[in-house]
Amino acid sequence: MNKKLKLWELQRVSEEDFKLQKKNPIVIVLDDIRSLNNIGSFFRTADAFNISKIYLCGITACPPNKDIHKTALGATETIEWEYRKNIQEVCEELKNDGFTLCSIEQTEKTTFLQNIHELPGDAFALVFGNEVNGVNQEVVNNSDYVVEIPQFGTKHSLNVSVCAGVVMWEFCKKYI
Repeated sequence: MNKKLKLWELQRVSEEDFKLQKKNPIVIVLDDIRSLNNIGSFFRTADAFNISKIYLCGITACPPNKDIHKTALGATETIEWEYRKNIQEVCEELKNDGFTLCSIEQTEKTTFLQNIHELPGDAFALVFGNEVNGVNQEVVNNSDYVVEIPQFGTKHSLNVSVCAGVVMWEFCKKYI
């Protein structure tokens, strides 16, 4: 028999210890995310993968918000975040700080997710776009790389928060 673990048996770090532990050198940049539930999912996933920071840009809503909290389950308290109206300024600052800027998008020339181990750089800024329009074209143009998740079905994209979970995990594997 393989018994499911209770929450208290998972031996997770406390919120205080989590805030003090060394983070993976990954930041998330949200470009005009509309859904409050998606925003909450980004926070929860970022907590799970020990992400350094989330930038909320444009129309992306900020905590505190009951609908963000519903899916974040407290991760808005553990993940460092900052609201910035202008995404281009954030991306330029991150590049100047040594982050490799990767838009998660489908373009003419992409790096497939399974090949990210080939990307140079020690720190990554991952840009996720609006649920309908994707990542702003100017941000794509200024990205060091565009990363795409290969898909084999009839749909053209994944839900942005599902996409985030897949992408964050793959980038996190670079540091474990």
